[in-house]
Amino acid sequence: MRILWTEPFRKDFKSLPGDIQERMAKVLERYESDPGHPALGSMKMKGTDAIWEMRVTRNHRLTFEKAGGALFLRRIGNHGIEA
Repeated sequence: MRILWTEPFRKDFKSLPGDIQERMAKVLERYESDPGHPALGSMKMKGTDAIWEMRVTRNHRLTFEKAGGALFLRRIGNHGIEA
């Protein structure tokens, strides 16, 4: 599966502390090996048709879309981030 970063995701990622950036890499590795793993908390975002979210830490999540065999990373931040 290809993982593609959108420009808003890149900007969000750069503003995160290093430990959260490292945690995100581990979360994506887990997603690639087991997308349904309960620790990811992966679910469709309410009010959207195609945007999903997954847990990075207790206070951070990332949003993404799945299309054409790729995972498009949209945003990353605290639970107040927009889709």
